Amino acid sequence: MPRNDGRQPNEPRPLAFQRAFTNSAPGSVLASFGATRVLCTATYTDGVPPFLQGKGQGWLTAEYGMLPASTKDRKQRDRGTKIDGRGIEIQRLIGRAVRGVVDLRKLTERTVWIDCDVLQADGGTRTAAISGAWVALYDLFKHMDQKRVLRGWPLSSQLGAISVGVVGGEVLCDLDYSEDSKAETDMNLVMTGEGQFIEVQGSAEGAPFRREELDAMLEVGAAGIRRVFEVQRAALGI
Repeated sequence: MPRNDGRQPNEPRPLAFQRAFTNSAPGSVLASFGATRVLCTATYTDGVPPFLQGKGQGWLTAEYGMLPASTKDRKQRDRGTKIDGRGIEIQRLIGRAVRGVVDLRKLTERTVWIDCDVLQADGGTRTAAISGAWVALYDLFKHMDQKRVLRGWPLSSQLGAISVGVVGGEVLCDLDYSEDSKAETDMNLVMTGEGQFIEVQGSAEGAPFRREELDAMLEVGAAGIRRVFEVQRAALGI
């Protein structure tokens, strides 16, 4: 089926990672997946949560939020105890995914904070956040290494994510909102540079999906993430 922007079914949207987007965080990246824009920042503080104190290792955590004007209809800010459950689920996913490629022992007793704020949402905000967070983290660790506060290089691999789905009976890569909103199956994939999966989140929104559709989504998604890796490396010059 023809896509709104003329892409092939297995083709991601235009991808970009703009580094040093703000001057207040050592790692600061504007991640763009098509019209989706997510500001990803990486900072660190001394000390770790109580459950890690005295163990000689660090911690990494993530927070995620959508700005009020990131969607067509204004989204209310989280205030007090009124917290968006979807946002909590996504920030846990981001933290889990990034910790999968970080050796926390190299941080000593320091906490790394990944903050992902959606400026504009057009589908795939969590995958853009994870992919942008890795670039921001790379810059943060370069900064920390220059300050000689690391025991060694903490990153064990590259990290990328992308959405896939079945729309109109066809497997598509990197769904925008118009596609995601009518998908029969919606899936988010997180993968390391070695091609290992950290997270596979998939659910049938309409009819159950078949095993051959699952295999096709994994294949198309892995190819899309390899494209994410290429753009990340180009942005970092590595």
